[in-house]
Amino acid sequence: MSYHASDKRYDTMRYNRCGASGLLLPEISLGLWHNFGAECDYDNMKAMLTTAFDNGITHFDLANNYGPPYGSAEENFGRLFKDLFVPYRDELIISTKAGYDMWPGPYGNWGSRKYLIASLDQSLKRMGLSYVDIFYHHRMDPNTPLEETMAALDSIVRSGKALYVGLSNYDGETMKKAVGILNELHTPFVINQNRYSILDRTIENNGLKASAQEEKKGIIAFSPLAQGLLTGKYLNGIPEDSRIARDGRYLHADDVTEEKISKIKALNEIAKKRGQSLTEMALSWVLKDDAVTSVLIGASRPRQILDNLNILERPDFSSEDLEVIDALA
Repeated sequence: MSYHASDKRYDTMRYNRCGASGLLLPEISLGLWHNFGAECDYDNMKAMLTTAFDNGITHFDLANNYGPPYGSAEENFGRLFKDLFVPYRDELIISTKAGYDMWPGPYGNWGSRKYLIASLDQSLKRMGLSYVDIFYHHRMDPNTPLEETMAALDSIVRSGKALYVGLSNYDGETMKKAVGILNELHTPFVINQNRYSILDRTIENNGLKASAQEEKKGIIAFSPLAQGLLTGKYLNGIPEDSRIARDGRYLHADDVTEEKISKIKALNEIAKKRGQSLTEMALSWVLKDDAVTSVLIGASRPRQILDNLNILERPDFSSEDLEVIDALA
């Protein structure tokens, strides 16, 4: 089973270059971190992926342990890929990662050569693919030599199991060391994946954003809506259908403090003046300069994906708006 993709899907999407590489990513990418696990509805997952692709979102982002349970997002994507996307493989960028806990014992975590290569083999099997476009090391490993981890990424590319490599959750200093190793190996390292939002400036503070620009590497931002805080959903308390109520693994009720709500309300007023929703402004802010290649959105239904496409026609930020937003962060 396949479907007929829209012939106009590339008409409105913007595609940005990953640093100085030849690879282009859509300005909006779809992450499968949430809402693609074992208990999720197949028809809804199908509708989200086809809606994304029909509107030029060519990049689907996964990891070995997305679910729950671990591996189930890749398994579901593999089923969807077989049913829908086999004819369009060369129009897609599919990425996955390894670096966090995946299986029991000493070989299913962190950044050893053993773990990274074994994990990617498992991921490819779950997704029914012969290669991924981007394979990431998912987090820094304080115990495995950086040279071993980077050499494993190089081996993965040379084996044909990935076209490019990326780093996720690295700081600027460690990323620059990795660049030195990967440059010597002539490994196509093109992108960093890090958390970034109006409310989370970690990559500005740890040097990653500046270092990526200096080394001419791309950045793809995840959690641009601060796990839902910047959607406006929590302006008047915690709704019953919110992520906090449904799944407290990543955002907790005590994260929604009066001080934070006050900041979010002030940000919402700025968004209104810009003619945007709070969600639209938050996504636009992440993409306000050339440092960020793409923003990763999550979705629980197709309508959310369509709504997020509004940022493709976003207004520029005034210096005054940026100063006020910075003061609120």
